[in-house]
Amino acid sequence: MSYQVKSKDGFNYIDEGKGHTLILLHGLFGALSNWVDVVKGFSSSYRIVIPLIPIFDYPVPDTNVDQLEKFIVKFISHFGFTDFTLVGNSLGGHIALLHTLRHPEKIRHLVLTASSGLYENSFGGTFPRREDYNFIKEKVALTFYDPKHATKELVDECFQTVNDRDKLIRILALAKSAIRHNMSEELKDIKIPTCLIWGKNDIITPPDVAEEFHSLLPVSDLFFIDQCGHAPMMEQPEEFNRILAEWLALQLKAQKKPTA
Repeated sequence: MSYQVKSKDGFNYIDEGKGHTLILLHGLFGALSNWVDVVKGFSSSYRIVIPLIPIFDYPVPDTNVDQLEKFIVKFISHFGFTDFTLVGNSLGGHIALLHTLRHPEKIRHLVLTASSGLYENSFGGTFPRREDYNFIKEKVALTFYDPKHATKELVDECFQTVNDRDKLIRILALAKSAIRHNMSEELKDIKIPTCLIWGKNDIITPPDVAEEFHSLLPVSDLFFIDQCGHAPMMEQPEEFNRILAEWLALQLKAQKKPTA
């Protein structure tokens, strides 16, 4: 599927479809393309908005989860989004959680898939063998249950990123920031309906992390996808879309105000 990446007022983003708005946030090694099957599956009935998060654009001292959440505030405020569903994968889920805590009045639903915020096995650590292509290939493969999804394109992109010193420093800064910012004490304050969609075979944010999110979030539903790792919307897109579509339909129906 082809889609247009728009550039406006310093923001790069995808904006496809019409209807209730879903704002999708990618993870640390993610990109707009991670959500291509969600765009394909939902843009006929929903408005799908995906901002490119400027992970590598800030000075190192400002490269943290808090700063990225402030970017999302600017993006959402600039375009006037309100009453939307916020969806986040991995680090994007962490940003979504923080944004929901700070701006609950704008968000109708929250969807988390393989989110950081409680515990994660850090991807790559300090990348001691970052110049070893096969080592990076193995690390990328850990993202998925089936290593066939670690395509050459993904591995090449990751290899180039971690061998760029400036980008690597920012990746490590963000990873440390996410680990330090444990949200277990704050989750009780998120009162909006939350959908948790998790890979049953995720080894980066394992299933027990999903169970803990489910127990700490006051209003949440948890769904596991079998034979699936850390990126369900990429590895099992049909099942991910089915779960999300059914959950959203139920939520929107329950929250629909009767007409006079």
